[in-house]
Amino acid sequence: MGALFVKSKSKVHQQEKTTQPKLLPLKQPKDSRIKKTRAAKKIQALWRGFLVRQTLLAAALNVWVIQCWWRSVLHRQVLKRRLALLRIYVIEEEAAVRLQAWVRMWNCRRYFNQICNQICNTLCVVQSAENSFTFKNDDILQVQYEVVSRQPEFHIEILSI
Repeated sequence: MGALFVKSKSKVHQQEKTTQPKLLPLKQPKDSRIKKTRAAKKIQALWRGFLVRQTLLAAALNVWVIQCWWRSVLHRQVLKRRLALLRIYVIEEEAAVRLQAWVRMWNCRRYFNQICNQICNTLCVVQSAENSFTFKNDDILQVQYEVVSRQPEFHIEILSI
């Protein structure tokens, strides 16, 4: 009986050995699986956040490049409009100055022709009355005239659009 007891003891001991290692790994993997799952979820969340930040950064840089290009296009259009308006203004101003000069010239010539006609009429009358008449006094030939010297004025206004 003693041998059986030993045998049974060894069998029990062997059964304990075989069952005990099976129980320990089952308890540890649940805890370690939970820890590993949490760690994996944390790593995945960090990685997804990194990818989202990278994507947003790339999108923001692309938007910035497009905005810079569009602003330069608008700036060039504004400069072209200003230049066109300035050219139109200069052409109109030159035309106005020429027109004023022509009107002043026409007025001066008309005034000069009137004075010449008056002098010629006066001389013709005086000469026809007395052929030998000499002028001691220049009262007859004195003409009142007014010299108006006006400088052309330029007013340039640059319009900002």
